[in-house]
Amino acid sequence: MRPRLICVLGLAVVLASTAVVAQRRAPARPDLQGTWSGATLTPLQRPADFRDKALFTPEEAAEYKRTTPERNRNSLPSASDRLTQADVDEAFVEVEVYNIDRLRTSLIVDPPNGMLPALVPAAKARIASRPKRSFDDPESLGLAERCLLGNFGIGGSTASPPMVPSPVIPGYYRIVQTDSVVLIFAEWVHDARMVRMNSTHLAPTIRKWLGDSIGYYEGQTLVVDTTNFRSDTHNLDSAERLHVVERFTRVDASTLMYRVTVDDPDTWETPWTAEWPFKAMDIRLYGVECHEGNYAIENFLRGARAEERRQR
Repeated sequence: MRPRLICVLGLAVVLASTAVVAQRRAPARPDLQGTWSGATLTPLQRPADFRDKALFTPEEAAEYKRTTPERNRNSLPSASDRLTQADVDEAFVEVEVYNIDRLRTSLIVDPPNGMLPALVPAAKARIASRPKRSFDDPESLGLAERCLLGNFGIGGSTASPPMVPSPVIPGYYRIVQTDSVVLIFAEWVHDARMVRMNSTHLAPTIRKWLGDSIGYYEGQTLVVDTTNFRSDTHNLDSAERLHVVERFTRVDASTLMYRVTVDDPDTWETPWTAEWPFKAMDIRLYGVECHEGNYAIENFLRGARAEERRQR
């Protein structure tokens, strides 16, 4: 018995040593935790004036930055919005966190022209059939205006992929990692996306505001695959079959590179890809209580009734 016991003990020691060596050789999980800002002045799509240029000159970048407030005002959907939302400059916007990324003229890197692919015919019909925006019909207003999701001018949420930055609302995020879940928390309207690690997607019948996100590590990169969006999320006019793959890569202590590929056969003719850096921030995130003490709905309805009486 003694030789057999020695043999068993020796085998156990070998196995334990092998496990320790394998554990030491296994790549460490990338540390993505912290508070990040995805704000940038680089537009998602290349401006028409720079259609053939991938980069601004320094002088062009300075002028583009100077004219940003007026450009933001002009992008609002109506004259009344431009009148009531005039504070899209330093009075409201945290302009100090907005800069042009490496003089790039677009966040989109594929297609190479820096533009979203053409809409498919079904998408054009779907967008045209949406009810006309009216303050008398809250259902016709955007999800951000109704405080359901929070990404003004883009649709969807700052937390839902693709996390395209708003031109006026800094994309502040808190990332928290555990072995089973990665939390991506957005300051604006406090949306929280839970990425289930090494899991599978929910049944197609289960639809979520922020989509259903599953993730895995690929070396030092967190890869997040998201499907199962609600039809009314409308992130960049997307539809239910929106499929988004994000890649979060820690470049250095202060930079997290975000790269996203978007595929929606019901919206765009081909997939597209964009990328830009997130910057580490040593700040607190604050609550955004959208309806607390908010008299806007009462006031715009009262104003509409007053306008009707004036016209009569």
